Amino acid sequence: MTHKFIYFISFILLSFHMISQNKPLKIGIVGLTHTHVHWIFDSEKRGDIQIIGIVEPNNELAQKYANQYEFSMNIVYTTMNDMIKAVHPEAVTAFGTIYEHLKIVETCAPLGIHVMVEKPLATTLKDAKKMEILAKKHKIHLLTNYETTWYPTNHKSYELLEAGKIGDLRKVIIRDGHKGPKKIGVNMEFLDWLTDPIQNGGGALTDFGCYGINLMTWLLKGKKPNTVTAITQQFQPENNPKVEDDATIILTYDDCNATIQASWDWPIGRKDMELYGLNGAIYSDNRHHLRIRISEGYDGYQEEAFNLEERPAPFDDPFSLFAAVVKNNVILSPYNPTSLENNMIVMEILQAAINSAKTHKTVKIKK
Repeated sequence: MTHKFIYFISFILLSFHMISQNKPLKIGIVGLTHTHVHWIFDSEKRGDIQIIGIVEPNNELAQKYANQYEFSMNIVYTTMNDMIKAVHPEAVTAFGTIYEHLKIVETCAPLGIHVMVEKPLATTLKDAKKMEILAKKHKIHLLTNYETTWYPTNHKSYELLEAGKIGDLRKVIIRDGHKGPKKIGVNMEFLDWLTDPIQNGGGALTDFGCYGINLMTWLLKGKKPNTVTAITQQFQPENNPKVEDDATIILTYDDCNATIQASWDWPIGRKDMELYGLNGAIYSDNRHHLRIRISEGYDGYQEEAFNLEERPAPFDDPFSLFAAVVKNNVILSPYNPTSLENNMIVMEILQAAINSAKTHKTVKIKK
């Protein structure tokens, strides 16, 4: 075999690899009841993914989305097995109930199909552990999508903290939520399971408490808290009769603590974070606006404000990043907010918070 022939074959293989890396990831959508699904239909326009199949037994609901996004009902199937057999997706995204996440991984992992779910990873730590075992055994990526993962302000906060701009971290306050699912006009298909303790795993505690836990786990590079204390209340029994709609979660660590306020009873929707160090504070006010204050004297400070642009692709979109990870174009950093290792810790803390709220006792976390 001549050197020229070997070079030619190597060139062909490299070219084929590069072409396959640049092709859009073939994705199947499982469920249309979670209205975050609008996100992936909009994301498809970027060209990183191609939606080749949809699983939704509610034909009327599927037709609504087909009319809005102009896809053929020929790609809609009633079961995962039917969709997988017909179109052979490389990956799937879950937009049904949180309870269904386990079944999706049980179906897809043995077939080598990668999975991205909407937060939280599961309804219980028990289910999450089953999902983790399957993902590792069959070597698939199992990612979890949070809206706050894509906020430039949260990443800037992380960078400023790492650079020591406010000194050692001592206190974190994270607030997430809105007026409540019914008050903000969530569609009936979503509302039916979002306020169900089995299908969603709880109310505001699980729906919004997971955000703060996820960010805290990322900021502390996977460090677990020593204790978890949670208090839940129900302020809107007429709208959320089966679940809590307000939760406060307190996490204690060796050298700092975090207070996570998750609620379906805020007067104004919010997703914000405050980091307090020995020398100053960082305020991640929303997706684009951030302030840093450096202490001067007793109550004085110097403030610098940032109005941040979106992060560069693919780090500005969950499904673009999913495609990049599956194609090995991006390797996630340790305890990245979307990673399985981060979200297993999230589930451990979330389960502890649920137990704490039920027993009215502080729960110690095993290290």
